[in-house]
Amino acid sequence: MTHKAQYKITFILLLAGLQTTFAQKKDENIGTEVVNVVKPYTPSISDAFKVKETPSLEDEETTKKEEIKYNIFSFPVASTFTPSKGRAASVDKTAQERLFKNYLTLGFGSYASANAELFITENISNTDYVAGMLRHQSTQGNIKGVMLDDKFYDTSLDLTYGSKQQHLSWNADMGYQHQVYNWYGLPELFGYTLPEADQNALINGINPQQTYHNFYIGGRVKANDSFFNEGSFKYNRFWDAYGSEENRFFIKPSLKFDISDKAITANFTADYLSTKFDKAFPDVDNPATPVFGNEHSYLVLGANPNFQILQDDLTLNLGVEFVYLSTLKNVVNDVDSGSDSDFFFYPTVTASYKVVGDLMIAYAGAEGGLKQNSYRDFTNINPFVSPNLFIAPTDAQYDIYVGLKGKLSNAVSYNVRGSYLSEKNRALFLSNDYSENTDNENYAYGNSFNVVYDNMKTISFFGELKADFSKNVAVGINGSFATYNNDLQEEAWNLPQIKLGTSLDVSITKKWFAGANVFFVGERMDFQLDKSSGAIGTSGARTLDGYFDANLNLGYKHNERLTAFLKANNIANQAYEKWLNYPVQQFQLMLGASYKFDF
Repeated sequence: MTHKAQYKITFILLLAGLQTTFAQKKDENIGTEVVNVVKPYTPSISDAFKVKETPSLEDEETTKKEEIKYNIFSFPVASTFTPSKGRAASVDKTAQERLFKNYLTLGFGSYASANAELFITENISNTDYVAGMLRHQSTQGNIKGVMLDDKFYDTSLDLTYGSKQQHLSWNADMGYQHQVYNWYGLPELFGYTLPEADQNALINGINPQQTYHNFYIGGRVKANDSFFNEGSFKYNRFWDAYGSEENRFFIKPSLKFDISDKAITANFTADYLSTKFDKAFPDVDNPATPVFGNEHSYLVLGANPNFQILQDDLTLNLGVEFVYLSTLKNVVNDVDSGSDSDFFFYPTVTASYKVVGDLMIAYAGAEGGLKQNSYRDFTNINPFVSPNLFIAPTDAQYDIYVGLKGKLSNAVSYNVRGSYLSEKNRALFLSNDYSENTDNENYAYGNSFNVVYDNMKTISFFGELKADFSKNVAVGINGSFATYNNDLQEEAWNLPQIKLGTSLDVSITKKWFAGANVFFVGERMDFQLDKSSGAIGTSGARTLDGYFDANLNLGYKHNERLTAFLKANNIANQAYEKWLNYPVQQFQLMLGASYKFDF
């Protein structure tokens, strides 16, 4: 064997040893390497850092298959020397962390709160698997100053059967969720004009409990090496304790064709929604007038062809979305207004250009779409809505934006963006007016919210900074500012102009880790009238103060299976209101543990 061949073999073995050494668990020390060479030499290896990137998830539906994710950081190391003679010596390496398929998390804390998660997955064959996730969150409430029951719990079960094959992957999902909320947010001066006995009788006669149920079945399929890219479908049934019900079914296939360095995609959507509300909000001015609920159903059909061009540092997507909206049913107060239909066209144009490699990337776009609003979506945002909403889609005509993103260093990334958004029928949450009539529904005492629609234009600015100063310290900070222009409503109800947030994750030692997140939400406006107080016609505008919230967590890894944690929420002990008349729990503590296992 020639000296030249010996050098090549030695160099390859040395690089293999270095890569194995540096493929370490994030919270463990990097081992050492010993290399014997013929002549004295001291190699220099520079630090390598990886910037975490958080992808933007724009899919409206998320799969219910839950996976345990383990992060193993691999640091490639480049060496510039070639030893004249020598061989690679054996390299000590730390044993790789064992990966477990299942875990159980239990936590208990103040306000009689509980948190539990159980995730189980099992391989049936080399390709097929089953998985399940059981979650539970609850609290007995006990918020200071609240006159009604304020307990809450949320329990859900999700099941998945899937298969991962060479050319095809698919999964079938099913799940059920049960939630209990209470309309505990009575106005501050509720019943103050009544004698104490009458006030107590009025309050004691309110049953604020609302119950939500959600059942779904769905699936997803993805093909490799085929013009059929992927597709998903889902049926969702949602109902509450007041006779409100909603059925939604959608199917979304996607096609993709690759031609040289260009890609042509075509996304299709069929989205059907049907809502029915038995209740209607009472007319406080005419309580004797009978009121009825409403029924609506919509069918949305969409097609979005898109053409992608990749050329040097430029990425360009050119597309348009065609949408057909059919209003199949429109019944309000037992009056059927008949069916209707309309066509919409939306731009789907995006572009990005690497100005200075990955250090500076300019991007811009013009996008739009028809958003199918739903009762379930509204309750996920604001669970204190009244069970008598008017559901209608939102026409997001266009969202024009420009931005700049990239890296300030190997450890620091940034993203800044400005946008102009035009919408028709933007949904806003607005407090319901009320009276102190004992015949009212339980949600008709100033303790619930309606949904109103308005044409709006929004100018917003967003900035984000992320940093991984080392493999043990990660920091993120972001902020947004927005201004709103309304056509009908006096204000952009319950929308803040300012949002700020920051996060910190630290690996203190091999065993200990900690984290923190802090956020600030600026002032919001709401409107509410007490029509039983004699103040009818006076301004009912309400300003909700901005609020600050800080949360900390501390963890201890006893071994590869067992981890204990301590969480402290709202450590500033703020009794702020996220929604009008709804103060939150103040300082909270939770102690718990997580256990990973296999069968």
